[in-house]
Amino acid sequence: MLGSDRESGTKVRYRLTLVTGLLECLFFAGVVFGWASLVFVLKTDGYFSDHCVNETKANDTGCSAQDKQFSLVFTVASFMNNFLTLPNGFVFDHLGTMATRFLAIVLYTTGTLLVALCSKALAFLFFPALSFIAVGGILFLLTNIQVGNLFGTHRSTIITLYNGAFDSSSAIFLIIKVLYEKGISLRTSFLFLCACNVIHLLRTLFLMPKSHVPYPVPKNYKYGISCGKSASYNMEECETQQELNYFSDSNRKDRDSEPFETNDSSQMENLTKKGSSFKSCVLSWFFLWHLTWLSVMQLRHYLFIGTLNPMLHQLAKNDATLVSQYTNAFAFTQLSGILCAPWNGLLMDRHKRKALNPGETEKEADLRSSVLSLFLTSLQCLLFSVCASIPLLPLQYATFILQVLNRSFLYGGNAAFISIAFPAQHFGKMYGLVMSLSAVVSLLQYPCFALVEALEGNPFYKTGQSEREHTEHMK
Repeated sequence: MLGSDRESGTKVRYRLTLVTGLLECLFFAGVVFGWASLVFVLKTDGYFSDHCVNETKANDTGCSAQDKQFSLVFTVASFMNNFLTLPNGFVFDHLGTMATRFLAIVLYTTGTLLVALCSKALAFLFFPALSFIAVGGILFLLTNIQVGNLFGTHRSTIITLYNGAFDSSSAIFLIIKVLYEKGISLRTSFLFLCACNVIHLLRTLFLMPKSHVPYPVPKNYKYGISCGKSASYNMEECETQQELNYFSDSNRKDRDSEPFETNDSSQMENLTKKGSSFKSCVLSWFFLWHLTWLSVMQLRHYLFIGTLNPMLHQLAKNDATLVSQYTNAFAFTQLSGILCAPWNGLLMDRHKRKALNPGETEKEADLRSSVLSLFLTSLQCLLFSVCASIPLLPLQYATFILQVLNRSFLYGGNAAFISIAFPAQHFGKMYGLVMSLSAVVSLLQYPCFALVEALEGNPFYKTGQSEREHTEHMK
């Protein structure tokens, strides 16, 4: 009876961790990607309007110089969001969950406070503020991904669900925009976000492990402050020993299993062994192709978000009402990210309840099931790019839907694939490295923004367009 009560209590804790982690990712982790909604508010308040000295109506529709500053703020934040994931991954792997989350809370608190203190004269504070919020948010996601380990057969589904919640959190800036239009100041909204860090702190102490969640999870695995109080052992030593036992068992199974003949399968088997070095993982073809796959599609999304406001102004012919309507529509579609992402996880977990093929390990089955997910993600990005390149305003509704669908599949699939293809002890570093290197590629967005500005702020600029307009003007 006592054992049954303990098991029941453990399951309740697991579910509380899952639900609170989902809410944390949904309301806080990825808010920076709702930048387009916040830009609308900042333009209304005249932030960076001093860059529009020689242009009129700066506060209504903005100007190219002002748009450039907003794009630069987002470029810096999105770069820091990814690039610093590598050192943060080392912090997570070596210092554990609690230390990583304390860092996240400090960064997030600082960022939201800086935004609350911002004014037209201190607009430059948005550069560090948005970066702090971005890095703090990605750390919340990084520490929550391991929660999928608590639910074995649904592991990939939960990982993608959390990434979907991360995507949907960009709608928080839409809520701030709507509240602003109802008379609630930007400062009040961000002070509220800052106060919510108390919730993150409580969750860190009571519903998250001090080190890591092992996979597979031992029976009646416990974590959180109550674990340390209810038993005579040291919580960190307990968790470390559980992970060592798991890896020891994994090595025994790998030695006993029959090796595959193909190069890809052999490489995957080598990568998933405990003895695999971080260097061997980085130099593998799995990592190289996955990095290329992520970098290209991520750059496309960053370009879209960074140029969304000037693009809508161009298509709506500077009609502020239309721009606001489409900005709201874009932000609302971001909410559906949490609904789209789990489908990707279900695709990757679809084989879990089936028997393994003869001679096939669980890791190889997981990797094989990810192929369809990777292909569908690439196809979605192609369709999204085609729609985004057509200068037709009503079509942008379809673009918004494809964008959020693809983004949900992209980041959820990225985290799930890394957890499948590489050893668990390197997860933080591998996730951090792929995000950091993709961030270097994402820096190409700024020269692209500069090119758009050089083309009269028109993302749909066509060759010969300027000459035709000049000829019509002369007539």
